[in-house]
Amino acid sequence: MNPPDYRSRSPGYYLEKIDPDILASFKPEQIEAITSILKQAIPKSSPKIVDFRFTVDLIFSRFYLVLLVGKDFRKEQRQYKARGITRVGNIITVIILLIATNLTISALILLIAYLFKSVIGLDFLPNHFSETLKKIWGK
Repeated sequence: MNPPDYRSRSPGYYLEKIDPDILASFKPEQIEAITSILKQAIPKSSPKIVDFRFTVDLIFSRFYLVLLVGKDFRKEQRQYKARGITRVGNIITVIILLIATNLTISALILLIAYLFKSVIGLDFLPNHFSETLKKIWGK
């Protein structure tokens, strides 16, 4: 029997993993308490605005990238604040991601503008490239 997907596991799934003799020794109140704790412990997924997942296969290794954007439904704040080198690393990572996003969007805009210019037949520098090549090669 295949185990259910991690996200669809219920407290009953985990109770079935307990040895039947031990499970039979529990009182109904104990089973209810264990079930209640398991319901709280099993993570509940929340809807994501962006759920971007892909893998990169290289010759020597395989990597994956996951980008999730959604509302934070956690009840408690993290027990620690990022300090020292972790905070610096987080800031550098954010800056690199912002620059990479900016460059990617800019390149896409320039590509679309160039393709649009080509489709409508605009040539801003007629014979410019061919004249430059003739000067370089001396013909």
